[in-house]
Amino acid sequence: MDYAVLDPATGAVVQTYPTATDAEVGAAIDAVAAGHRAWAARPVAERAEVVAAIGKLHAERAQELAAIIQREMGKPLEEAVGEIEFSAAIYEYYADRAETFLADQPIELLAGEGTAVLRRSSVGALLGIMPWNYPYYQVARFAGPNLVTGNTILLKHAPQCPESSAAIQAIFREAGCPDDVYVNLYATNEQAATIIADPRVQGVSLTGSERAGSAVAEVAGRHLKKVVLELGGSDPFIVLSSDDLDATTDAAVAARLENTGQACNAAKRFIVVDDLYDSFTAKLTEKMIAGWSGAPLSSPQAANNLAEQVDRAVAQGAQLETKGERDGCFFPAAVLTGVTPQNDIYREELFGPVATVYKVADEEAAIELANDTPYGLGSYVFTTDPAQADRVANALQTGMVFVNGVGADGAELPFGGVKRSGFGRELGSLGIEEFVNKKLVRIIG
Repeated sequence: MDYAVLDPATGAVVQTYPTATDAEVGAAIDAVAAGHRAWAARPVAERAEVVAAIGKLHAERAQELAAIIQREMGKPLEEAVGEIEFSAAIYEYYADRAETFLADQPIELLAGEGTAVLRRSSVGALLGIMPWNYPYYQVARFAGPNLVTGNTILLKHAPQCPESSAAIQAIFREAGCPDDVYVNLYATNEQAATIIADPRVQGVSLTGSERAGSAVAEVAGRHLKKVVLELGGSDPFIVLSSDDLDATTDAAVAARLENTGQACNAAKRFIVVDDLYDSFTAKLTEKMIAGWSGAPLSSPQAANNLAEQVDRAVAQGAQLETKGERDGCFFPAAVLTGVTPQNDIYREELFGPVATVYKVADEEAAIELANDTPYGLGSYVFTTDPAQADRVANALQTGMVFVNGVGADGAELPFGGVKRSGFGRELGSLGIEEFVNKKLVRIIG
């Protein structure tokens, strides 16, 4: 495994970084394990002050940080700046609310004298394994809540994000985060398994592929470690009625093309009732092709994978609408129709600017198709009927439902899924609950 900045726009290797030695990994574990006691002993307000400073530095350096990930994974500059600003908001959110979230929670006794409280405290050193598609945001939603809680962190970023991960650590240091509280590691997968197995490491959070999640969960389970997994998604975008089909298709395009289509919670399957299907599909296709940013996918491998899936879908009977041809990492926007359950991509995730559109007869059929997937991350429902929106939201087997809107994520809103999209939650008040000791303190008499 090589850590390298490979600019997907040019195909050139900008810089390589040496993989950590086993001795460096061991020293990092020693550091965060030893550093936990002093960090956890600091008042919550002091830890929150550090995290607030981290957020402020992200905001101040948004342009500089954005240019890094444009080199690393091809993100359009405006979107990259938006990601960093959202990351800053996440750090600010947890810094502002840390004392409230971590305050003792009184428990009303049913019988007996005295008092009882639930007291939240840190558990120790944690490992974070992060993906390439949102290099700053993914770290923020893991590190922000855990640092204010008092946990210490080893961070293994994606091999194609060595420059941004180093920039994050530099910001942490400048903000006052001690050297033994947050450590960036250019670790291999084998070294990550060693870290998880170490008895001083109390848990691991991974955002990534289903395959990576299975591998990490297997090692963590063997060593009885708590895991949070944020994995893939094939989110449905269900259109049941619309009083403005242009606005609905604009939302559909935005939900599919964010980050050049490389988002786990992007809308990927568009499920449309038959009386709107033809108009919706025509508008979506036109706007998808026109709305493509022209940005490259993150790597040659990402483009190869998507091309193989699309070619296989067409060979199995799907119809493809697109303009232009793939050129290296540049993959033009496309729309697939005519996909059946016999087509492989019916149950696969497409990670790029390709949408699949399905025709259904009614609400019941839309729900059945939406749930007929191994994944259960997010979902989108568009309807003019509030009662229908509520029914469909209740019936969808997903961790998140957005009704009549897209791009409505927020630092305060919990993020996570069910089924093979993983388990656990990040962001919001639930995001600080995953790696804490919820200790009962019962005083009698």
